[in-house]
Amino acid sequence: MYSVCLLSRFMESPTRQHLLAVKRILRYLKGTAVYGIWYKRFEEEDQLLGYTDSDYAGDLDDRKSTSGYVFFLAGGAISWSSKKQPVVTLSTTEAEFVAASYCASQCVWLRRVLEQMNWKSCVRGATRIMCDNSSAIKLSKNPVLHGRSKHIDVRFHFLRELAKEGVVELQHCGTSDQVADIMTKPLKLDDFMLLRNRLRVYDGAELELN
Repeated sequence: MYSVCLLSRFMESPTRQHLLAVKRILRYLKGTAVYGIWYKRFEEEDQLLGYTDSDYAGDLDDRKSTSGYVFFLAGGAISWSSKKQPVVTLSTTEAEFVAASYCASQCVWLRRVLEQMNWKSCVRGATRIMCDNSSAIKLSKNPVLHGRSKHIDVRFHFLRELAKEGVVELQHCGTSDQVADIMTKPLKLDDFMLLRNRLRVYDGAELELN
């Protein structure tokens, strides 16, 4: 997802380097065509769970950051995104706050869909969104932190309202446990495979054998 997001920025005038990267993505897709997301049987206590992350000024051309999120239900990923932010952020806190706002927006939509499907039990109370930036979490709860928030576009501050109303709840998670990392930055092979497994993406042939 991150690779496709990155390469799509050069569709207007791609170079040979970009075409080689596309071929590498196609080789990966061909080699993992039997992979799929594994879900367990849905149970009443299952809850919608989100992860949000951002790199900071990862695009070397315009210094914009990349937002990523992933939502889980019934043990597997049901919604995910990797997208460049439309604004230039001035700090890691701001980049994470903007990413969390996008994640919260998707969370509201997913909650409404699940309610319409009569799966209200999985959206009881606030939906937990895991974030590895403590300052962004504090900013979502405390509007007094004016020095860190005065530059943030007003449209992203609805995250505070959602947190105040108990729709979403940002919780801290360690960087090593941040599943959304796979949506925001290039990773070493071991880290990529670890996070891919945490997304519950498995080889279908191996699952049949087990």
